[in-house]
Amino acid sequence: MALTVGVVGKPNAGKSTFFSALTMADAKIAAFPFTTLEPNVGVGYVRKNCPHLERFPECNPKDSFCRQGTRFVPLKMIDVAGLVPEAHKGKGLGFQFLDDLSAADALIHVIDGSGKTDLEGKPATSHDPASEINFLREELFHWIATILKRNWKKVRTRDISALSDILTGLKITPSQTEACARRLSLETKRIDWTEEERLAFSKELLETKPIIVAANKCDEGCSITKLNEQFPSLAIVPCSALYELTLKRADKAGAISYVPGNESFKIKNVSGRQKGALEKIANYLGENGSTGVQQALETLVYKMMGNLVAFPVEDESKWSDRKGNILPNSFLLPEGSTPVDLAEKVHTDLADKFISALDARKKTRLSKEYQLKDCDIIKIFSK
Repeated sequence: MALTVGVVGKPNAGKSTFFSALTMADAKIAAFPFTTLEPNVGVGYVRKNCPHLERFPECNPKDSFCRQGTRFVPLKMIDVAGLVPEAHKGKGLGFQFLDDLSAADALIHVIDGSGKTDLEGKPATSHDPASEINFLREELFHWIATILKRNWKKVRTRDISALSDILTGLKITPSQTEACARRLSLETKRIDWTEEERLAFSKELLETKPIIVAANKCDEGCSITKLNEQFPSLAIVPCSALYELTLKRADKAGAISYVPGNESFKIKNVSGRQKGALEKIANYLGENGSTGVQQALETLVYKMMGNLVAFPVEDESKWSDRKGNILPNSFLLPEGSTPVDLAEKVHTDLADKFISALDARKKTRLSKEYQLKDCDIIKIFSK
């Protein structure tokens, strides 16, 4: 199953622009609530130095792309319509938003870092972006608490595994469920908890879902230092989704040469007016190092979730598939994954018939218990 990242946030935070900047999808972009009435699904990418540089002038990716030696590894992304405060009480489109996000392994919370819109997305002069962070956590808490309450009669007096069966649908694993209960010293053999204990458990479950905050619209000014002081345990990345989307569109049109996430770009063929706008973006990149959009996704996927990238091949000498395509596939896997896990990413039959694996660099055999390392190139032997 592909790694899935959900993009969530209030109306007018620039969430759909952020999603489109990462995926170049045609999500509706407009300055009013509920622009996106149905979930949008797209493909995002995280960067990795491509191993082809070690031996070959180029690679032949089938599932992704490579730009100037940077491999862009795919993952699934979901853009869900904007949240408003008290959605758990039916305000706005209510639980529809949160239920749509149940498929997400992790979340990017896009906030309006400029403070120019309130919690409902209406224009404001000095709105505190910190309130957006608090309100999403509150909505997620009530979402989980409501799901538990709705199913409580089915699970009370049973052991923790009955609760795990419900929570796996929210991408919360049985081990995470048990760990949360243990941290709160809750009974796990017979979960006849009080309402207070159930609410405490709901709040604890929030910590199992990796969430990074993308402080968007920082091209309009924002105070990241203040947000970091208010939320020292959260990862907060300053972003300009508008600038990232502009650069990607200009690159696609041939006006500039831009590798997503880079600190600069090269102007190729633009008019005077376009050049002025691009120079403004260049100044922003010079001050901030990037637009922050790609960095937010990669911080979440690599640092917070602990994922690595592996490259399966059929020919260990040529690092290719049977057709001669060099490094045709790349997969994201969690740390601790084995060659069997990689085989399953390629095809379930390959995993079922797994015999052993080979490190294509060192030409050494690997057991099925071997723990993959980042950027491993692996040949899989099967029956």
